[in-house]
Amino acid sequence: MGEFTDKLDAAGNKIAGKAKELYGDATDNAELEAEGKAQQLKGSAQDVKGTVKGKLNDL
Repeated sequence: MGEFTDKLDAAGNKIAGKAKELYGDATDNAELEAEGKAQQLKGSAQDVKGTVKGKLNDL
């Protein structure tokens, strides 16, 4: 995957994760809330991965 694809996947995971976290909080579902936080972390990692790929391609 390229930089753009990684960043797009990252954005999707961050949005979906935040939605799960908020829904889990609203419904007192700690498991769903934790899953949402984990998905947001995955998105952040994908964002870093995309940034690194972009920097490597610039060399």
